[in-house]
Amino acid sequence: MKFTAIALPVFERSINDYHLRDSVEANIENPYPVQTIEYYLYLKNWIDAVQWHLEDIIRDPLIDPVKALEIKRTIDRSNQERTDLVELIDSYFLDKYKEVKPLPGAAINTESPAWAIDRLSILALKIAHMQQEAERTDADKEHREAASKKLNVLTEQRADLSTAIDQLLEDIEAGRKYMKVYKQMKMYNDPAMNPVLYKNK
Repeated sequence: MKFTAIALPVFERSINDYHLRDSVEANIENPYPVQTIEYYLYLKNWIDAVQWHLEDIIRDPLIDPVKALEIKRTIDRSNQERTDLVELIDSYFLDKYKEVKPLPGAAINTESPAWAIDRLSILALKIAHMQQEAERTDADKEHREAASKKLNVLTEQRADLSTAIDQLLEDIEAGRKYMKVYKQMKMYNDPAMNPVLYKNK
C-alpha cells in the first residue's frame, strides 16, 4: 500500500475528531497504538488543526491584547511541537530505509519525506475547511461557487502531492534517491540565540 493511502485517512479522522469537539483546548484522544506511524500522523494533524483554529481566533479584530499575546505564545509552542514531530516522522523513514544502499548517481530531494507529509497534513485541513465554505447555507451562491472552484484546485493539489510523496519514497527504497535530514534550528525559540531574549537577561 502506498504511504499516502495510509496517511490521508488518518488525517481525515483527526480532522473529523477535532471538529466533533471543536475546541483548541480539547484533549487528544489518539485512536492509534503508541509509536506506530499512524499514531504520529494523527498527532501531527491534530497539532495542525489546533494551530489552524488558533490562527483564526487571533485574527478577531476585537480580541483582548493580553489574550492575543497568550495565543501567540501558544502558537509558538505549537510550531516547536510540529517541528519536533516532523523530525520524528523523518526518523521513522531513516530507520525504515537504513539498509538501502544508494545507487551510483543517487540524488537528494529538496525536502525530506516528513516535510512533504507536513504539507499534505495542512492541505487536508485546507480541503476540509474549503468544503465547509462551499456548503455554507448562510453564504450567498457566489461565495459557494468561488469556494467550490478553490476546492477543486486543492483536491488536484492533494492528488499531485500524494503522487510526489509516494514516488519519493519509492525512489528512496530503490536507492535512486537518498535521505539527508537537517535539524530545524529555530533561533527565535532559543534564549541563547534570540537577541531580544538574551539582551534582557
